[in-house]
Amino acid sequence: MTDPTSPQELATKLDAASGAFERWSRIQPPDRAPVLEAIASALEEAAPKLVAIADEETSLGEARLRNEMVRTVFQLRLFAQAVTQGEYLGATIDHADPEWPMGPRPDLRRVLEPLGPVVVFSASNFPFAFSVAGGDTASALAAGCSVVVKAHSGHPRLSAATAEVVQHALASAGAPEGLFDVIFGTEAGRAAMADPRVKAGAFTGSIEAGRALFDIAAGRPEPVPFFGELGSVNPVFVTKAAAERRGPAIVSEFVGSFTLGAGQFCTKPGILLVPASAGLADLLPGAVPGEPLTLLNSRVRSSYASGLDELRNTAGVRVLVSGDPMAPTALHTTSAELLGNPEAYLREVFGPAALVVEYADEGELLDVAKILDGQLTATIQGEDDDEVAGELIGVLAAKAGRVLWNQWPTGVSVTYAQQHGGPYPATTAPATTSVGTEAISRFLRPVAYQNVPQHLLPPALRDANPMGIPQRVS
Repeated sequence: MTDPTSPQELATKLDAASGAFERWSRIQPPDRAPVLEAIASALEEAAPKLVAIADEETSLGEARLRNEMVRTVFQLRLFAQAVTQGEYLGATIDHADPEWPMGPRPDLRRVLEPLGPVVVFSASNFPFAFSVAGGDTASALAAGCSVVVKAHSGHPRLSAATAEVVQHALASAGAPEGLFDVIFGTEAGRAAMADPRVKAGAFTGSIEAGRALFDIAAGRPEPVPFFGELGSVNPVFVTKAAAERRGPAIVSEFVGSFTLGAGQFCTKPGILLVPASAGLADLLPGAVPGEPLTLLNSRVRSSYASGLDELRNTAGVRVLVSGDPMAPTALHTTSAELLGNPEAYLREVFGPAALVVEYADEGELLDVAKILDGQLTATIQGEDDDEVAGELIGVLAAKAGRVLWNQWPTGVSVTYAQQHGGPYPATTAPATTSVGTEAISRFLRPVAYQNVPQHLLPPALRDANPMGIPQRVS
């Protein structure tokens, strides 16, 4: 059941996804909501079995996995609510106006419509929320697209079991056959991304794998959007005033954040910039736990060990805390070293490691911020009267998708205003988010209808507004 998907099997699944899209995309958005609700309810019912399988394959622990299942179910229900409300469609109506200042204006009506079949690449570190039935799948289905999920090799049995639950829920809800399926194997994933039947891709994982898939999507005879969430060091900037007033608390909270989930979150704060005068680096040995942590699988362990070894052996880096190879590790350097060779220091190490960077003058915070690559998050630990804060926030807003003040980046709330994305290499599509209701916009494209009779318009654009959705009129 989890053997690599053959080219023949892939062709059959993509044919089915294309046919299902034709039917699903014509179903009015509010009528998709019960189907999303059905998937959510089926996952809730199957949660005990699925959590047990997930724990066997990932060692993340039942408590963490149960919470992740709650998040997964919530995402589906939030998108059901979003499609019922209909605001995401962006329905805009400009009635004909012979007196329009630029000359007579025709009747124009614009709405967002689904792209087509989507291939979703599962993540390893969130086997529910960013996997088979995770946010990418939920938002694509809500948008009116069919979905083919490329299962992650780190949890194949869970992927198959989750897919079975989703498919049964879809069938019971009367959804088109072929609306959702799962494939296995790296080659099948690459072939799916290159297939002309697929109209978009969504990915969460490493820069190397994500960039390879992005290049496939862009290099096709018909290039298609590829929404990849890739990598981030999520820097934290501590001002002198903050360090003086609450330095020990900042250190404690930082340790809790970079070791959370064994450091296997894409929002893990990997860099902490602190004033050398505050002596916060000296507090790390007493704050970092010494026991080894369990990482997802052998590939993650190997990658972590390799990345940590490279960073530890970089000139100008010294070890603050180190023990068992899988125990949390804290390293140290200075802002002068970092600014002299940023590529060597500003790189993600996926796992429980972090680099503490000491600076002499607060102006160096701005210097570091200005040389950052794109980030998912950037955090300031500061005080309201910090002179550097205003300019620093402005620089960081140009570098990151989410800027935090006196909080920590781990923990990405699923809500309407969330932004989980950022400039490359954080993502391949900085204008989009993979978390929150705006994630649905990735799988939609605008269509304008000019002078089309009322009965031939999509319901969302009709003057009678039969769905009762928000419309911007003239």
